[in-house]
Amino acid sequence: MPKLDDVLLPTALKSMTRDELRDLSASIRQRLIEVCSRTGGHIGAGLGVVELAVAIHAVFDTPRDQIVWDVGHQGYPHKLLTGRNLRMETLRQEHGISGFLKRAESEFDTFGAGHAATAISAGLGMATARDLNGENFKVVSILGDGALTCGLAYEGLNNAGASGRDFVVILNDNEMSIAPNVGAMSKYLTSIQRNPLYNRLRSAVGGVLDSAPAKRTGVATIVKKWEESVKAFLTPGVLFEELGFRYFGPIDGHDLDALMDTLKAVRDFDGPRLVHVITQKGKGFPAGEHTEKWHALPAGHDPATGKQLKVSSANANYTTVFGKGLSQLADENDKLVAITAAMPSGTGTGVFATEHADRFFDVGIAEGHAVTFAAGMATRGIVPVCVIYSTFLQRAYDNVIHDVAIQHLPVVFAMDRAGLVGEDGPTHMGLYDIAYMLAVPGMTVTAPKNGAEMLGLLRTAAAHRGGPFSLRYPRDAAPDIVPPISEIEAVPYGTWEILRKGAGARDANGGIAILATGTMVLPSLAAADMLSEEGVSVTVVNCRFIKPHDAETLAGIVADNTYLLVVEEGTVINGFGAHMSAVVGGMNSGVRVSAHGVPDEFIEQASRARQLSGVGLDATGIAARVRQLRQSDSRGAHLRAG
Repeated sequence: MPKLDDVLLPTALKSMTRDELRDLSASIRQRLIEVCSRTGGHIGAGLGVVELAVAIHAVFDTPRDQIVWDVGHQGYPHKLLTGRNLRMETLRQEHGISGFLKRAESEFDTFGAGHAATAISAGLGMATARDLNGENFKVVSILGDGALTCGLAYEGLNNAGASGRDFVVILNDNEMSIAPNVGAMSKYLTSIQRNPLYNRLRSAVGGVLDSAPAKRTGVATIVKKWEESVKAFLTPGVLFEELGFRYFGPIDGHDLDALMDTLKAVRDFDGPRLVHVITQKGKGFPAGEHTEKWHALPAGHDPATGKQLKVSSANANYTTVFGKGLSQLADENDKLVAITAAMPSGTGTGVFATEHADRFFDVGIAEGHAVTFAAGMATRGIVPVCVIYSTFLQRAYDNVIHDVAIQHLPVVFAMDRAGLVGEDGPTHMGLYDIAYMLAVPGMTVTAPKNGAEMLGLLRTAAAHRGGPFSLRYPRDAAPDIVPPISEIEAVPYGTWEILRKGAGARDANGGIAILATGTMVLPSLAAADMLSEEGVSVTVVNCRFIKPHDAETLAGIVADNTYLLVVEEGTVINGFGAHMSAVVGGMNSGVRVSAHGVPDEFIEQASRARQLSGVGLDATGIAARVRQLRQSDSRGAHLRAG
């Protein structure tokens, strides 16, 4: 029996027997369970495509043939088969293997993927470039984990089918994204799975055609026409064929023989082909299969049961606090609805779905649709709260501007995973929402310092009728014990709060104030404590409203300080600091503004704490930046005196 450690590259699969490949598949599944029990990771989708990954690499000539995996959640078995088995222990760790596909990591990763439904468009681009360059290789795009709820997938299918190019799409149909799939396409695919009659008839018709004498072409023609009629009548798989794809399936995605035989046949055809493969998400995981719970697991769980070995004693995370608070607010306001894009558990809105099912809308992986859907609701007096990760809302930016902001519609955008997100790496960083929301006229932009203030801002947002309102919060534990939202008052619109008053103009250096927002408020207070022990007095302001800013409070701060240090957990380019620099510059005050945020680079995977310290966004880093400003001011004063 071949051991997984012996399989370093896909070339080794070519000489294996089918039984050996089945044994290898079992080894891969066990290896994934063991590794993810220590490192954490998106285990469910990977377990579902083990046999598919083995079959693809056994049949196709990789990396010459270009294999494009959608999302990246499916990519773990692919990584094990392409020279990265020994490094899998570093999965999602600093300087380790990425949890997604990454071109810089391996020549086998032909296209980086962290967001859904990119595979068809990217694969068609590769196939088109191949033809333009006069090259000869196959391109296979594996669409899966709910990506057929995403509009980009349909755009790719429409274009690819009409192109006539040599291009293979494999639809990995596991009926799941992170949550169970929703919508008409999910029902459509299910109807194909449950209609074996067509496949039996198709095989029978094929046998008739194969046995018909060559001279009886008339019979063959009639039978062929009948086959097409039966196909159109019996199976909705005809949709793919009407789009220009030759359809194969559905095929059991865990039957290695069926997979390899089908892929070998499909490989040798030409034109657009679609292979419909049925898999089970989480297959082989002892604690449960095909469930949302096992989409991803944190580090440190029992591989035999899936249970966490060490229960966290930390406060509830922001996501949980928000979801619970949103549901409680809906108890008070029967016009409030929640909208998410295939992420009820990831956004904490699952509790809302349970308690207010008629007012909860999971639209699938369709962020643009979610936003415009919310806009339509807002025109009729509903209070829509779009709960979408910051990184995913980027996909709906045009909808935010065109459909919501221009019409001044009161849609609430709750942006989970804002800021640095740790082990998920660059594709999932929520670093850009401050900058992109600041650029939208009429958009309210906010960030809370803790969980209670988050719910206070949510209450403010739900009552705000003067246009769109955005609220960002991190992937982290809330620093406070949060009471029910019924005990929390709305945060007065457009206000800041001074949490620590420094010496101001009485300071020898003219005074420094820290304008901190969101997650940076508490580290800024801690930095002020550190500096106080050194005899340095600093003002700390909680700038919970990024836009509009508190003009009255800012005027007082400007009048009493020489330096303003703006601290934000977001990109320093065009962020809150840049915004404040422009505002203060227009006041002709002579006050100097410095921005302290995430530098203009992509931040690689590591723990969130490591990422924050690495860019100076912890108490130590903030204090160091204040010292730097004071030193530069002292040198400037010395030069002026000289």
